[in-house]
Amino acid sequence: MIKSVEQFNEMSAACTACLDEKIKGADDKRHIVLCGGTGCLSSHSDEIKAKFEEVLEAKGVADKATVNLVGCFGFCSQGPFVKIYPEDTLYRLVKIEDVEEIVEKDIIGGEVVDRLLYVEPSTGKKVVKQDDINFYKKQRRVALHGCGVINPEDINEALGMGAFQGLKRALTMSQQEVVDEVLASGLRGRGGGGFPSGRKWQFALNQNSEEKYVVCNGDEGDPGAFMDRSILEGNPLAVIEGMVIAGYAIGAQNGYFYVRAEYPIAVRRLRIAIKEAEELGLLGDNIFGSSFSFRCHIRLGAGAFVCGEETALLNSIEGKRGMPRPRPPFPAVKGLWQKPTIVNNVETLACVPYILRNGAGEFAKVGTERSKGTKVFALGGKVNNVGLVEVPMGTTLRELIYDIGGGIPNGKKFKAIQTGGPSGGCLTEEYLDEPIDFDNLVAKGSMMGSGGAIVMDEDNCMVDVAKFYMEFICDESCGKCTPCRIGTKRMLEILTRITEGKGTMKDLEELEELSDTVKTNSLCALGQTAANPINSTIAHFRDEYIEHIVDKKCRAHICKNLMQYFIDPDKCIGCGMCARGCPANCITATDYTAPGHKKPSMKIDPNACVKCGACMSTCKFHAIEKR
Repeated sequence: MIKSVEQFNEMSAACTACLDEKIKGADDKRHIVLCGGTGCLSSHSDEIKAKFEEVLEAKGVADKATVNLVGCFGFCSQGPFVKIYPEDTLYRLVKIEDVEEIVEKDIIGGEVVDRLLYVEPSTGKKVVKQDDINFYKKQRRVALHGCGVINPEDINEALGMGAFQGLKRALTMSQQEVVDEVLASGLRGRGGGGFPSGRKWQFALNQNSEEKYVVCNGDEGDPGAFMDRSILEGNPLAVIEGMVIAGYAIGAQNGYFYVRAEYPIAVRRLRIAIKEAEELGLLGDNIFGSSFSFRCHIRLGAGAFVCGEETALLNSIEGKRGMPRPRPPFPAVKGLWQKPTIVNNVETLACVPYILRNGAGEFAKVGTERSKGTKVFALGGKVNNVGLVEVPMGTTLRELIYDIGGGIPNGKKFKAIQTGGPSGGCLTEEYLDEPIDFDNLVAKGSMMGSGGAIVMDEDNCMVDVAKFYMEFICDESCGKCTPCRIGTKRMLEILTRITEGKGTMKDLEELEELSDTVKTNSLCALGQTAANPINSTIAHFRDEYIEHIVDKKCRAHICKNLMQYFIDPDKCIGCGMCARGCPANCITATDYTAPGHKKPSMKIDPNACVKCGACMSTCKFHAIEKR
């Protein structure tokens, strides 16, 4: 039990030395770490770990190597990953059957397993070390500090990476000095709004109340987003430390983590981290022997997207239905149980220890004038390098998509990137050299959001994209206010008519009018931003909407009602494989003795075709086309 700063310093120094020994190999052992994020665990990285332990024991070298699961490496499209210290060798796409070869060749023989190395597409060369891969070169880890390096279930390794050093410094400062440090850093909320965190803390500090609360918003609901989940899975103690610092700054003694129940690994590791911190005296009464006490609690969300909105989240923690409250009063004045409360998301709180540990100036050195620090993005969609990336604010979209993301697969043309999830908008090729920051993205018709970034290519239909996000919003609307409850439903009906070839130009006018109405009159940010994907796609791809309405055509061949399958008689040999695989029995042979038919071929009845695509995937001669 740590009861003083001196005891903490001794333990922290010992943990740092131990972790340093492992990484540099000073303990004469090899250290095998595997990605323990949700993505890699779903690809059996825990079973691969067990296999390593089994093979090391069988080969008689169990005393010469350790095996551990760590947090997310980020490069999801290349997982599961195995890294070996001290050489820092990185193997990707590792399978259970690869383990014996890695042990025999690398651990015992000291020889790199060449076939498991990453091949850089731009050069064709194999890369041994993680930091030499283009995907990682432009990244800078602040919120993701420790992820992919430490065992998230071992507090000693977190202490070795500097955990609770920020809190130690904060407790030597006054509450106002801590708030001023966060203000000076320029930290803005990473959950989507981008509100200055220090100002929010100042509002709560100024309130005269015996009871105050800190809430961590881990209700990450954007489609394709997994930033907060990965931080909680990879280094939960960083978020806990950020919460405790926030609690000290505003005068709170209790904090609540609100995390989705769909994140079982994150929740389990968070529970372990809280328990370990309590056992060491880093949570609880009289932390570091001071007069400050703080406790952390966990509440599980049931998957309602609207509970990402801070007032709906507070209602949910209180046991009420997750619906937003009118504001003002804001939570910093009247929040949880009507007491002053600050609500920060996971990534925001994960940045706080860095600021207190290294100073506001160090954090503010990175980024743009009005957007300081770094931002974590879940980069997905039509991009070669899918994964979790953390880049300095001011990085351009081109760098994100092409330098880090590796460009568009199969030589396809970039069409748009959707940032901000359902609340954001689409940005086209003309914006690729725009720097990423809070204000710039909003000015261009999108937003930062929590950090989802979905890349789309020429095969995406932008009307269908708008419809997808509107379906999501309709499902997730809490129904409390009429503009959102009814307006989003009407917008979805119009989009559905357009994608089915039943739309009119009047529908397009009504869609734009409804978008403004819902945005202006909705109670919370869910409704206020619901029309963003519609507005941005109409602004940049109005010609596609007109094609759907006037020409009854979908150029990307996505909208089924506007698409037909056609068999090219010049390529077809009449083998009948397509007909045998057709569930609708709509493919028949042509009469090749009739005029104009020189050889056997097949034909599709467009009226009976269900447009399932089975024929196209069956044909080996590429004779079937979508029109």
